[in-house]
Amino acid sequence: MSVKAQLIKGLRVGLGQLIIFIDFLTRPSKKKRPAAAQAQVENAAKGLTLYQFHACPFCVKTRRTLRRLNVPVALRDAKNSEQDRQTLLEQGGKIKVPCLRIEENGQTTWMYESKVIIDYLDKRFAAA
Repeated sequence: MSVKAQLIKGLRVGLGQLIIFIDFLTRPSKKKRPAAAQAQVENAAKGLTLYQFHACPFCVKTRRTLRRLNVPVALRDAKNSEQDRQTLLEQGGKIKVPCLRIEENGQTTWMYESKVIIDYLDKRFAAA
């Protein structure tokens, strides 16, 4: 690996860690709901899975929305887990994150793009 490639890799890793640290410091509060309403949200979230890279800024943005809305979603590491990466490629069609897998009414939808995912989550869970 060339010095230039090592430097770029080091910068990417460092920036990723900085993004994670800033996210930790500025994490939004979870939405408060009555217990019955939260139980409904948790039940609805059982059909959702987020494929993501831990330090990806768009994935962090999506996870922050999940936290703000208090929606517990299964997270899959498409960077470090070969199985999760393969599932994303074979079933979702491409290795691109974030990607929200939505299983609903016997149908599976693979939703890409953080803005689209966040809009979907806000519409589905903000009023709940």
